[in-house]
This record gives sequence, C-alpha cells and structure tokens, in this order.
Amino acid sequence: MIELADMIRELREQLTSALADGDGRMLRFELGPVEVEASVAVTREGGADAKVRLWVVDAGANGKYGHSETQRVTLTLTPKVVPPGGGVPAAALIAGGEVDGER
Repeated sequence: MIELADMIRELREQLTSALADGDGRMLRFELGPVEVEASVAVTREGGADAKVRLWVVDAGANGKYGHSETQRVTLTLTPKVVPPGGGVPAAALIAGGEVDGER
C-alpha cells in the first residue's frame, strides 16, 4: 500500500514529465480535469499526535486489511502550470508553449 498523498505526488511527477517531453512538438494536448478513483484503507494512529491516514489499496487486496475501513474515493484534479516565481496559474498544455488561437 502507498499513501494517497504519494499517489498524487507520483501523478504530478508523471504529468510534469509528459509536459517536458512534449516541449517543442508541433502537436499539443490541453490537459483537462484528471479523475482518479482508488480504494483506500483508512487507518488511525493513536497517541498525542494521532493521525488519520489514507492508504491506496491494490486491486483484490481489500480483505487483507481487516484492521482498517476500506472506502472508495474519486478525486477530480484540475492541473495548472504555475510560472517560475509565482504568478497566475495557466491551463497545462502537455506539449510546448501556447500558440495564438490555441485554447
């Protein structure tokens, strides 16, 4: 199992890699909302700094985590590209920069 935050972090890395790989290409893809569905096991750690964690469960492994509650979650993420130094985020284009007339 991996934490939900790690899964989202890896998704961000993969999308960033696709963006860099497409730089300078003639064909561009506008990245729209990304929908991610996962089964997660919810666990709670005891102690003074108690935390609730969401772990992504491998397909078919739901029965192995009897000590935790398993839930299905759907996340819709809308990626934006933030220019270096901040500024107003723009829609992410999987390949290259924006061209006049392009949405």
